[in-house]
Amino acid sequence: MLSAAVAAWNKGDGETYLELYDPSVRHHGLGSVSFDQAANRAFYEGVWAAFPGSRLTIDDTIAEGDQLAVRFHLSGEHHGEFMGVPPTGRAVILNGQTAMRFRDGRVVERWTSSDLLGLMIQLGAIPAPGT
Repeated sequence: MLSAAVAAWNKGDGETYLELYDPSVRHHGLGSVSFDQAANRAFYEGVWAAFPGSRLTIDDTIAEGDQLAVRFHLSGEHHGEFMGVPPTGRAVILNGQTAMRFRDGRVVERWTSSDLLGLMIQLGAIPAPGT
C-alpha cells in the first residue's frame, strides 16, 4: 500500500493516489477540523498544483496491526499559489510525520503533522527566527 502511494505520487498520478483513501476517510492535523474525502482531495490537489512534480520520500515506517506510522519528506519547487503565497520558484523540502489506520487496504483515518512553519520560511513568506 505504502509503495503504491509513493509510486503514484512520484508519477504525478493523483487519481491513483487518492483511490488509496476510503470514501469515509477522516484526515486530521491539516487544519482546525478533520477533512472528509472531498476536503482531502482538495488539499492534495492544492499541493500538486503548488508543487508540480514534487517527490515523496519515506524516511521511516513503523507498522502494527491495521496502523502505519511514517516519517516522510516532500521535495519540489514552488510553481503555484500555496496557502496564499504566490509562486516563488524556490526549491523546498517539507518534513512530516503521519499515522494511518487501514480497513480493507484503504486509509480510513490519517493524522498528519508537517513542518509548515519551515516551509513558509523556505518560501520567504515569513522571516526565519533571529533574522
